[in-house]
Amino acid sequence: MNQTVVSDWREFDAHVVRGHQVASGRSGDPRFPGGTLRMQAPHFHARGLDLAAFHPGTLNVSVAPMSYRVVRPRLTFRQVKWHPTEPAEDFSFFDVRLLRPAGPPVTGLIYYPHPETKPEHFQRPDVLELLLPFVEELSLATRLRLAVPAEQLVVEGTPADRP
Repeated sequence: MNQTVVSDWREFDAHVVRGHQVASGRSGDPRFPGGTLRMQAPHFHARGLDLAAFHPGTLNVSVAPMSYRVVRPRLTFRQVKWHPTEPAEDFSFFDVRLLRPAGPPVTGLIYYPHPETKPEHFQRPDVLELLLPFVEELSLATRLRLAVPAEQLVVEGTPADRP
């Protein structure tokens, strides 16, 4: 996997929100035994992205009243056929750091299933899905400080400003 040099990290506030719980498998949807991430991980690994260091679910965070704009993902995988009956999807990944007042930053990825190829479970324009190692102190409504490389993703404006 190619590593990109990140030069300009931008910080912003976010808070934890409830997700659809399909990535982790907690939704109980029988189409995704063990969760969509466990089913997708071998396909991502075959393309050079190993998710073994991350918790097998996403942490959903809202940046409201801001929204985000994709600039240039660190990685993009097109037409990933990860499920026997669901359509192939495109996925992008962005670098992210969870900044903690007491402790070192936690490094992870933003997981971005492209809405134009995603069949269901859409996110609001202010919600990001994070892949992180398990972090004990995080729960619903926890306020966070995150940082992303400006050349990959920009958090700005309000949802109404988003094109």
